[in-house]
Amino acid sequence: MRTIPLLLAALLLNACGTLQIGERQFIRADQAGTAPAARLDLAALLPSGVASDETIATPDGAVLRGVRWHRPGATRVLLYFGGNMFHLDQHGQELLPLLASCGTDVVVFDYRGYGRSSGVPRVANLQADALRVLDHVSAQYPDGVIVHGQSLGSFMAAHVAQQRPAVRALVLEATSTTVQDWTDAVVPWYVKLVSKVEVDAPLRGIDNVAAVGAYRGASLVLAGSEDRITPAPLARKVFDAIPGQSKQWFVAQGAGHNGIFGQREVMPLYCGFVRAAG
Repeated sequence: MRTIPLLLAALLLNACGTLQIGERQFIRADQAGTAPAARLDLAALLPSGVASDETIATPDGAVLRGVRWHRPGATRVLLYFGGNMFHLDQHGQELLPLLASCGTDVVVFDYRGYGRSSGVPRVANLQADALRVLDHVSAQYPDGVIVHGQSLGSFMAAHVAQQRPAVRALVLEATSTTVQDWTDAVVPWYVKLVSKVEVDAPLRGIDNVAAVGAYRGASLVLAGSEDRITPAPLARKVFDAIPGQSKQWFVAQGAGHNGIFGQREVMPLYCGFVRAAG
């Protein structure tokens, strides 16, 4: 997620004025003509299971594409929503074996406008797509779905947990509260002296604290002590807003924004959480 450098560059260019923070500062879809990454061979990467392509057509003509990996005998599934720059074919080589190591089936989709999926992403249609994906997966796994979201994906994960009882357990990694809180936390004080930062309406409606406020399933919130993009204190506010006692909080020491998942101390905790949720 490259939001901070882009935001600061825009602030410098707009010094002594007002900077409108809109969806384009947060949703960095593929540009036209971008060369696709080499297609991930999931069957070769995880030969102990069965790999399949998954496709969902949306009412507005976009096509969402992802993969499902089935472990023989598994009855649980882990649905992963990636961060802003996540691409299945680019990042799946490292990610998917980690997800699969916890003993579940795994489903991962590209967002619309990213990688294998077509369409133009906006906050509203990303949220609607997340519900479509969750419904698609829960139809195959009626006992419930474990949902994991990282960064941008944590907002998608919290949204589906708010909207669908099919979410059996919830993992929020490198998460935050609202875009306004985020800008207040990461924009330097000296920039605020010369520029006013305003958040556009579609982004003002995003509120992870509100989204998790009624969720009572098991939850795990993972933060990085050195995360400068979604600082740990903001993630802690999301954790504190989750009701009930079936929740866990963990800060990975020394980890930055994209360095939390996969750390040696994180994986036993993560897999223990996933297995207990089954």
